[in-house]
Amino acid sequence: MDADGHFGADVAADYDERWAELFQPDAVEPAVELLAELAGGGRALEFGVGTGRIAVPLAQRGVEVHGVDLSRAMVDQLRAKPGGAAIGVTIGDIATARVDGTFAVVFAVFNTLANLMTQAEQVACFRNAARHLEPGGCFVTEVGVPELRKLPPGQRVVPFRTSATGWAYDVYDVAEQTLTSNYVEVVDGRGEFRSFPARYAWPAELDLMAELAGLRRRERWEDWTRRPFGNESRYHVTIWEKPRG
Repeated sequence: MDADGHFGADVAADYDERWAELFQPDAVEPAVELLAELAGGGRALEFGVGTGRIAVPLAQRGVEVHGVDLSRAMVDQLRAKPGGAAIGVTIGDIATARVDGTFAVVFAVFNTLANLMTQAEQVACFRNAARHLEPGGCFVTEVGVPELRKLPPGQRVVPFRTSATGWAYDVYDVAEQTLTSNYVEVVDGRGEFRSFPARYAWPAELDLMAELAGLRRRERWEDWTRRPFGNESRYHVTIWEKPRG
């Protein structure tokens, strides 16, 4: 295992280009709008700040942003961006790392929570978020909904991207509630393979984790544009609130 986990220098170097669709205004602006609204005049803390896809534009909105990330390589990419050096970053595990002070909003986007590979670590992350929140503050996550309905009996693999030069697929371990997302690309006749493990959790399970951390659910939407969450939703954006008093 790389010292930076699964997001080492080889991943960080082209992360923004590889996931270019996530950096488009229609993907970034609704998230920044909601998070800035929740922050109000307070501070924001991002779990898994990465290359600053959300942190940088949120800071440009006038919100004081701090980040936590395990990968120094990803943070180096953040530092190289205009405005990135002004964002304070703590290198560490989002389940345990401590940052000075309290925050109006703590957030983890694009399946960051699923990078924690056990239920105990995910519960610890909720508790860590609660410790950093001021009364009335919110913990916000963006997480995928497990696509188990795509698995007929005896099948463990779900392809989700195919092209003439590459393909991507998830391999589920239903007994352990984990999956690996695998990416194969062929460039100039050479193949490249990358694999990222994750632990999936149902929305109701996350609500229980929040309750264990002393948080209560305020909202759940399908995406950052606040469309209603429903039976066919593939992702959810959920806000849990730390009670006052």
